[in-house]
Amino acid sequence: MKCFSTPACWMAAALFLGSARAEFQIRNGDRVVFLGDSITEQRLYTTYVEAYATTRNPGWRLQFRNVGWGGDTSWLRQRAHPDEGQLFRSEGADLAQRVTDAVEKGLGRDVLPLKPTFVTVKFGMNDHSYQKFRPDIFRAYTNSQAQIASVLSKHGARVTFLTPQPIEERRPDPDQDDRNASLRRFSDGLGEVARATGSGYVDQFAPFMKLMLDARSADPKAFIGGGDAVHPGPSGQTLMAWAVLKGLGATPMVASADIDVGSKSVKAVACQVTGVTVNGSTLAFDRRDGSLPMPIDARAEDALKRAPILEDLSRLMLVVSGLPAGEYEVLIDDQPVAKVDAATLAKGWNYSNVAGPITRQAREVLAAIFGKNDRYFARWRDVQLHRFPGWANGPEIESRREAELKRLDAAIAEAENRIAELNKPQTHHFVIRPAKP
Repeated sequence: MKCFSTPACWMAAALFLGSARAEFQIRNGDRVVFLGDSITEQRLYTTYVEAYATTRNPGWRLQFRNVGWGGDTSWLRQRAHPDEGQLFRSEGADLAQRVTDAVEKGLGRDVLPLKPTFVTVKFGMNDHSYQKFRPDIFRAYTNSQAQIASVLSKHGARVTFLTPQPIEERRPDPDQDDRNASLRRFSDGLGEVARATGSGYVDQFAPFMKLMLDARSADPKAFIGGGDAVHPGPSGQTLMAWAVLKGLGATPMVASADIDVGSKSVKAVACQVTGVTVNGSTLAFDRRDGSLPMPIDARAEDALKRAPILEDLSRLMLVVSGLPAGEYEVLIDDQPVAKVDAATLAKGWNYSNVAGPITRQAREVLAAIFGKNDRYFARWRDVQLHRFPGWANGPEIESRREAELKRLDAAIAEAENRIAELNKPQTHHFVIRPAKP
C-alpha cells in the first residue's frame, strides 16, 4: 500500500484485517501470551481481548499471560539489550545472527517458559523511533519479527502479529504526521512478514486512524484515545481491542430470543427461554444464556460512540413481536433496567451493555481478570526477575524467591478459578410491562 493520507486508504487497509481469517483464532485449551511494549504492558486491550474470549466461551479452558515491557522493540531491546547501532548497520548474515541472538534470548526468558500455544506480537511504536521512515531500522524490524515467528512456531505456538495503533497528537490531520506515515509503512511491512511466515496479521492502525479522522472532521480538537498520544486510555484501548478481536475472527452473537406474544412461541439461539406468560400487555419469562456479553470497561463508555463495538462483538438480543404500540419498562430479576418502545423490541433490542444484573456479572468477570493480570505482572517482574545486589545473592535468597513464586502461582490459580466461577451462566427473570406515564 503506497498511500498514507486519505480515508479511503485507511479503510482499504482496515478491510484487510478481517479478510484472511474467518474463525476465532483463540481456541479451547490455548495458553495465550501477549508480547509487546508499554502499550501491551498497560494491560488494557489485552484484558479486554481476554474478557471477550472468556465470557463468550465459559466452558473453555484458557490461560492468558501478559509479558509486555515498556520501551521494548521487536529485537527485544529491553530483554536482550543488543547493540542497536551495530544492529541497524548490519545486513545479510551479520544482521540475521544479531537478530537471532537477541530474539532467542528474550523469548527464552519471558515467553517460552510459559509454553504458549498462541501468541500475539505487538511491536512498532518504539521500533520506528518516533521519526520519519528509516530503511535501516525497518530492515531490523522485519527481520526481527520474522525471527520471532520462527522461534515461536518451532516451539508449537501459533503467531498473530498486531500492528501498532497510530500516534494521536492533538492536530486536525494525524494522517499527515511523518511518524504515522512511518508507522503505516512498518505495518505494511509486518503484513509481508506475516504472509511469508504463515502467521496471522491484524492491522489495527487503519481502523484507529479512520476513527481519528472521522472525529477530527466533526471536531478538529477531538481526542478519541484518552491517555496520551502514544498510550491510549481505556476508551482508546477498547477501540484497539475491537479492531484486534475482529481481526482475530471474533463473532458478534452472544444469544438471541425471539418471542411472539400472541402465540407465546419462542425461537432461541444460544439460550433457553422458559415460563412464558402473557397478562394483558405484560410479558414475563425466564432466560438463561449460554454466555455473558462482552464486558465494557466502565471507564470506556465513550468508545461505544466511536465504533459499532456492541454490534460487531456483543449482540445479546431480545425480539418481542405482537406488543401494542407504546413504551415498555424492562425488569430483570425485579430490577428496572430500561425503557424500550414496542417498535424497537419488534425489530430486535441489543441489551448487551444495559445496566442491570447481566452487565454487572460481566463486569465482575472483567474486574477479576484485571486483578489476576496485575497479580501475574507483579509475580513476573517483581519476584521472578528481581535482581538483588551481588552481596545479597545466595541459596537462602533463591529459596525464598522460589517459595514466593509458588505462593503467587497458587494465588493466580485461585484467581483463575474465581473467574471461572463468576463466568457461569445464570437464569434471569424478565418482565416487560407498559411503562407508567
